[in-house]
Amino acid sequence: MTTTPPPITLDDVRDAAARLKGVAHRTPVLRSRTLDELVGAEVLLKCENFQRVGAFKFRGAYNAVSRLAPEQLARGVAAYSSGNHAQAVALAARELGTTAVIVMPEDAPRSKRAATEGYGAEIVTYDRYTGDRAAVAGALAADRGLALIPPYEHPHVMAGQGTAALELLEEAGELDALLVPVGGGGLIAGSATAVKGLHPATRVLGVEPEAGDDTKRSLDAGRRVEIPVPRTIADGQALHTPGELTFSVNRRLVDDIALVDDDEIRAAMRFAFERLKIVMEPSGATPIAALLAGRAGPLPRRVGVILSGGNIDTARFAELCGPTA
Repeated sequence: MTTTPPPITLDDVRDAAARLKGVAHRTPVLRSRTLDELVGAEVLLKCENFQRVGAFKFRGAYNAVSRLAPEQLARGVAAYSSGNHAQAVALAARELGTTAVIVMPEDAPRSKRAATEGYGAEIVTYDRYTGDRAAVAGALAADRGLALIPPYEHPHVMAGQGTAALELLEEAGELDALLVPVGGGGLIAGSATAVKGLHPATRVLGVEPEAGDDTKRSLDAGRRVEIPVPRTIADGQALHTPGELTFSVNRRLVDDIALVDDDEIRAAMRFAFERLKIVMEPSGATPIAALLAGRAGPLPRRVGVILSGGNIDTARFAELCGPTA
């Protein structure tokens, strides 16, 4: 009997951490007595909203792009993303002296598109409700001879994302549970690989928007399930199915998925702004939403949380969190 080796291991995450040292920010871990009292646990918040490009995505993008052969770097890279991975690949390409072409949905947040262009990337748009972004980017990459850096379906991307959890453990020590936002599954795959590799008893809990519960449905079914493209304020988690590679990791290592609705996400964004003094984008705030709304179930004593990003412009933040929201 043979078994398929996992796409990534703890050693891959450690290797990515060494590659990212001095390039990615070592983001802060925040505490809030108010939050602890509200949820009845000691909560440690890993703030990837302070990462370069404002989100964890820089970790995986740089780890992947930096491993390309010199001749491939000379030709350039391509990616597809609603915003954070777009910025991350654009910045990684600039840092490594190459060019990037990014496929983005027509309705991508304006601030994320502007930032991506600001890092020097060329933007190609598509309709997220009728088009296939992976197919568009794949055809473009093949036509131009570019290396395609997907947002989660890549071992080096997953390993890079896992360095956020590795840093949290280095600073906080062993945790009883870890909450992680889930979109395509790269962040939680890398995080679970790091956490379970060091502390197998730690529970890893993903958080998805109710309208985009593709990973929960897939874990419940034991196979990848497709749903209609979700309509949720958490644009970074608006996917219709988990990645194949990421799901192969998450079905083994993720213990459960909590779901939160858009109103709970808004409340979490307000709480983060008013009580923690940090700005979260909707996808980044979902773990706080799960804690505040009691969606994560009974909590153990020490809970780690990955706050994945804070890329949201002032107009959109006011629309979502203002008194009339």
